Amino acid sequence: MSLTVNYEELEEFRHEVRKMAEKEFASKAAYWDRNEEFPDANRKVLAELGYLGMGVPEEYGGAGVPMIQGVIFLEELARVCFNTALVGQIYLNGPSKAIAVLGTEEQKKRLLPGVVEGKHFLAISISEPGAGSAVTDLTSNIQIKNGKYILNGAKCYTTGGHVATHSFVFARFGQCSGSKGIGAIIVERDMPGVTFGPPESKMGGRGVSETEVFFDNVEIPPENIVVEGNPNDTSGFKRLMSSFGPERVGNAGMCLGLSQAAYEKALAYTQEREQFGRPICEFQGIQWKIADMATQLHAARLMIYDAATNLKNGFPEPKACAMAKLYANEMAQRVTNEALQVHGHAGYTRDLPLEQMVRDARGFALGGGTPEILRNTIAAQCYGRTFNQRRS
Repeated sequence: MSLTVNYEELEEFRHEVRKMAEKEFASKAAYWDRNEEFPDANRKVLAELGYLGMGVPEEYGGAGVPMIQGVIFLEELARVCFNTALVGQIYLNGPSKAIAVLGTEEQKKRLLPGVVEGKHFLAISISEPGAGSAVTDLTSNIQIKNGKYILNGAKCYTTGGHVATHSFVFARFGQCSGSKGIGAIIVERDMPGVTFGPPESKMGGRGVSETEVFFDNVEIPPENIVVEGNPNDTSGFKRLMSSFGPERVGNAGMCLGLSQAAYEKALAYTQEREQFGRPICEFQGIQWKIADMATQLHAARLMIYDAATNLKNGFPEPKACAMAKLYANEMAQRVTNEALQVHGHAGYTRDLPLEQMVRDARGFALGGGTPEILRNTIAAQCYGRTFNQRRS
């Protein structure tokens, strides 16, 4: 289903978000990175202005905007402050989106208004030391004992886990393997048996750190089960994976915004910087770099907007979604790196934002499906069949 889009209204929205982001977030964009500090002040601004609830349905206090509008929102945030965009992505396309689609009415009423107000921060806990791209290898387990759901296990790379009020945890129900039995639950931060590792220092996105989360005989109330996994089938896993298509499109939108900022800086710099008695934009080699960057940005924008407006059962079509994220992830690395190159050694220093852009861009290709996994997904769609990646 193709969504009817009013591009004039979307451009007005883009202007609104760009003006707000430049006013509120630009001056401290480097601060969050250098100090590895969570941009909580920016989160409060987004909450006050009503942006955190953009993706939450209206009946729970949100705006329920179309996915394309959310993409433009993230694009404009990432153009100004990558770490603030990460926060926006988690609120817009993270666990709150999954709960809005898959959760019970009680869960929606209990959690989503707090998301809109910024009182709740829902992190997602999927990855484990032995289960990164191979989500079906996860070992975090839920057993039913004396009528109670008991969670044991460990997660890593939980983005924003150090400030999260809740974690949306993938776990396996019962004794089974592969994609059978996988479901999802809500774990509250102060539940007995829940502990967190220290924030991890990482290459980019340093303002929104990642943590390990440990579960030691954590008792999960039935009302916190979003998707109960069935040890005999894969239905729970399939439901969960279908709900995270928006996360991939949002990731691609942030790639676009970050790359747009790098391109704009390179374009301006090449007209100001003089070498050999003339602006460097007069050299053909520089012109080709700018032309390639502009072309890649245009191609990425078309692919991302197409994925965000062509939906199936409310979600982006899997093939278009995977293609958009794959291309945008690799495009962001190329464009930010070329923008740094155009600036020469000055771009390599911390006096300019280019080195941070290069570091931030790299992480896009790790979360939400690596380019390798996305290529598998695209190939499966092309062939109309799935391929077993395991050795027999």
